[in-house]
Amino acid sequence: MQQHHGRFDRRHTDDLLSFLAASPTPYHAVANAAERLEKAGFRAVSERDAWDGATGGRYVVRGGALIAWYVPEGATPATPFRIVGAHTDSPNLRVKPQPDTGAHGWRQLAVEIYGGTLLNTWLDRDLGLAGRLALRDGGSRLVNVDRPLLRVPQLAIHLDRGVNDGLKLDRQRHMTPVWGLGEAQEGDLLEFLAEETGLDRSDITGWDLMLHSVEAPAYLGRDRELIAAPRMDNLLSVHAGAAALTAAAESSPPYIPVLAAFDHEENGSQSDTGAEGPLLGNVLERSVFARGGGYEDRARAYAGTVCLSSDTGHAVHPNYSERHDPTHHPKPNGGPILKVNVNQRYATDAGGRAVFTAACERAGVPWQTFVSNNAVPCGTTIGPITAARHGIATVDIGVAMLSMHSARELAGAEDPHLLAATLAAFLES
Repeated sequence: MQQHHGRFDRRHTDDLLSFLAASPTPYHAVANAAERLEKAGFRAVSERDAWDGATGGRYVVRGGALIAWYVPEGATPATPFRIVGAHTDSPNLRVKPQPDTGAHGWRQLAVEIYGGTLLNTWLDRDLGLAGRLALRDGGSRLVNVDRPLLRVPQLAIHLDRGVNDGLKLDRQRHMTPVWGLGEAQEGDLLEFLAEETGLDRSDITGWDLMLHSVEAPAYLGRDRELIAAPRMDNLLSVHAGAAALTAAAESSPPYIPVLAAFDHEENGSQSDTGAEGPLLGNVLERSVFARGGGYEDRARAYAGTVCLSSDTGHAVHPNYSERHDPTHHPKPNGGPILKVNVNQRYATDAGGRAVFTAACERAGVPWQTFVSNNAVPCGTTIGPITAARHGIATVDIGVAMLSMHSARELAGAEDPHLLAATLAAFLES
């Protein structure tokens, strides 16, 4: 592992915290990333329109997913891609289609549990409500009620004396948030949404809404060397990827740099906006064809393509070190991690390690390795999915953190910048 001697510039991390606060849902994250790309000269293209082979930056938005790419001068139909893969979704509580409920004089909202949520971290937090509304005219509207609105109240210890010996939460009965007093009435939420957005109730025909903690992202610790924030898994990588892509666009890269930010990673990636769907493949193929290429050019381009699948990983936990591999202890601010699993829960192999370490060396960034304890099941990412679906060489990397899948996660304050520098070196090389 290299040693990093550069002075920590907090501007990237400051910007990350602002990005996290403004992105309570995948739809907001995509909108905010698109806005940053627009400022860097990228332009949106519609999947319904014919694409041309012009050089420059382009991006496609579909729901909670975004694919962006930059075609440099001199690119041919067979020019390979360099892809940064990430995901926009995080485990949380999501509003059911018939949301208005309650009991014993409390008004509540019915929610589903999305992804592998650490349920206890959602208790006794001030929660907001955000997402997108489907409109009768076929359009949609983003909504973000970013103030204390809801709360999942925990049972007092007086009524559960054994709670500190083991908290057990029933996902159906115990996770329903309260948001007022009185008898629940059908249409309560719809009326509230209409008031918040200025829309007529009849204009709103559906929603994808989710809860979020309204506590602001923040630096933490005696020396402010840590950051505490929601949704770092995996908006930290989306933010770093967008920064790296815009930097690569200014460097005349020999490859076509790409940012692929997918939705639904936390529940398996099987959707039209997930990594197992056709979105990335469609965009890459259409880019080849728009530059006058055919099947042979596409095959040649894919054969030279590499993807860095960037997702958060586990730092060694000081209170549970036995859960980690005894010889692999990633630490905060130690630089990005290379994630390895021989059973293909991660897609990294020796060749991928060489690509990653070369990018770290060019960026002057330290790096670490993560391997799971053999007795603890290993998680997975979009990496193996991307490799298998598209036949693209893929390497799994990320940032080491604690409290993954919590409503509020913990990471090193320097690591986001180190990751972005590594991704930029990878895309520019």
